[in-house]
Amino acid sequence: MCCDCEVCRSEDPKNKRLRASILVSENGQNILVDTSTDLRQQCLIHRIQHVDHVLFTHHHADHVHGIDELRSFNYFNKTVIPCYGNEPTVQELTKKFGYIFSNGAVQMGGGLPQLTLQAIGEEAFTLGGVLVNPLEITHGKMNIAGYKFNNSAYITDCSGIPENTQKKLYGLDLLIINALGFAPHPTHFNLEQALAAIEMLKPKRALLTHINHKFDHSTISRELPANVELAYDGLTVEL
Repeated sequence: MCCDCEVCRSEDPKNKRLRASILVSENGQNILVDTSTDLRQQCLIHRIQHVDHVLFTHHHADHVHGIDELRSFNYFNKTVIPCYGNEPTVQELTKKFGYIFSNGAVQMGGGLPQLTLQAIGEEAFTLGGVLVNPLEITHGKMNIAGYKFNNSAYITDCSGIPENTQKKLYGLDLLIINALGFAPHPTHFNLEQALAAIEMLKPKRALLTHINHKFDHSTISRELPANVELAYDGLTVEL
């Protein structure tokens, strides 16, 4: 928005980027990671008709401010959706969205999302037949959550990977990791840092996400290592 650069004006659909999020599907269950600001648009475009679980990486606006759109899944699927995040994230979500999580203490008009919210620690757990392993990730001065799903992992808004987490990420089938742009950034990996992390962790395949408008998809794709690709909206990976 408000930008006239070549990438923002590009006709390549792979240069049209909504906020970062993924949907993990297994055994008919859908696990959504983050309720991005663009959640409604994303679900309409990709015909997502049910969400069974939500994992939050952290509480920043671009990752949580689509939370009210979960009401549609409550209504049409007649379900309450369980949500999970680390303790700091749960505390912030409870404050930000008190009208949802205050158990009626805050009276608001209109329909409310029917959600539960549970803090998670470092222990692995299972959702819909998928083994979920929370990962401690550094985002500037914050400790946020990445998630390992079976032998794949999703990490966004990362500026550092603690040593204990590195051990859990080595040799994955798929690593999805953020690469915001070219320039150094205080709270996100840039491209050089993301590629260095991929080289260290040695996944079979890596996808770069949470990328800004400095990356023209076709240009950058030609310059990446053989096992590294730029993610794009609507990309589907089968594992």
